[in-house]
Amino acid sequence: MKITNFPILLLVFFIFPITFAQPRVGFYNNSCPNAETIIQTLVSDEFESDPTITAALLRMHFHDCFVGGCDGSILLNSTDSERFVGPNLSVRGFELIDEIKAELEAQCPSNVSCADIMALATRDSVALSGGPSYNIPTGRRDGLRTNANGVFNLIGPTASVAAFLSFFGDKDMNTLDAVALLGAHTVGVGSCDLFQDRLVNFNGSGLPDPSMDSDLVANLTTICEASENPSTGLDRSTPLTFDNAFFGQIRVRRGVLQLDQRLATDEATSSVVAQYAADNDLFKRQFAIAMVKMGAVDVFTGEDGEIRTNCWAFNNN
Repeated sequence: MKITNFPILLLVFFIFPITFAQPRVGFYNNSCPNAETIIQTLVSDEFESDPTITAALLRMHFHDCFVGGCDGSILLNSTDSERFVGPNLSVRGFELIDEIKAELEAQCPSNVSCADIMALATRDSVALSGGPSYNIPTGRRDGLRTNANGVFNLIGPTASVAAFLSFFGDKDMNTLDAVALLGAHTVGVGSCDLFQDRLVNFNGSGLPDPSMDSDLVANLTTICEASENPSTGLDRSTPLTFDNAFFGQIRVRRGVLQLDQRLATDEATSSVVAQYAADNDLFKRQFAIAMVKMGAVDVFTGEDGEIRTNCWAFNNN
């Protein structure tokens, strides 16, 4: 069965209770008791050498959950998979997931799903960057198909706020959740092709986007002219720290992506942006809530799906 949240279901047949294996916090406590410790250790090792892994894992987890559910399908490396389509071409972090999976297979064969590894690794990387540490239910199973076409339905950097809220609303997430999740851009990176038009020829005007601070326009222009494939942090002050600085910046017209900037001025989201900008703890609490919700999108449980031996291939391949 496919579910969109994590309730504990209890079916009663006459007087005998039958409990199905639903996701729950500590799902692997008996079957693989060191699973979360192993994941945390390997993520910490990677973070020590590359703190941008937090942004990479957040993006991977998001792109997985919003294309067919949190089923690990983005990890598959067949030529027709989600991994090699459109915006997923720049997703990274696969080597870390494979490393974690190999260690878990050595400790607890065919036990911990790739979908759970991704969710837990993302959680741990956020905490290492200064973000919230939170419990997440585990027990997801890996999907049995890939949906390359669905990648093109992911929300893009030029989307309207209405489209943005609708995208998250379709997965039972409210405005507080949606804005908090976009706050992950506090550690995000954007390539210049995602915002180049805002710098020189916004909407064919021949001028920069008037909603972008002029000093930021000049700074980004310099960055984008400096190398062949330039990119920059979406948080202009603390790009490697998970905090609420991003929200303060978009309130003063220093949002790099168009959608980010729109959140600060649209009446549907501006008050939420202001709340998060003023209260770092509030932002982090709501982000944790939203991540748990996101991690519950259309998951496979029970006997559905599989536990892949290798995250990059179905078991029958």
